Amino acid sequence: MSLLLAMLFLLVAATGTGVALSRQPHRQVMAMAAHGLALTMLFTALQAPDVAFSQLVVGTAALPLLFLVVLANLRLRQRRPNGDGS
Repeated sequence: MSLLLAMLFLLVAATGTGVALSRQPHRQVMAMAAHGLALTMLFTALQAPDVAFSQLVVGTAALPLLFLVVLANLRLRQRRPNGDGS
């Protein structure tokens, strides 16, 4: 079990580094979703199913989806000819 935990901790560290080093917003959101999935697997291995389920719903699905909606909205506002956002 300790080998599995060590591998999961490394995966969490790698995905967290990927989030921090990403420069493009869409890639950051996808990396954040992957990091949430890695955390979900870690919490499951640590026998914390309630925390794992919360992480799966919030960190892997809901939050990245909200960020993608905001990025799409910002892109639409930038494409408007008058640029005032109204």
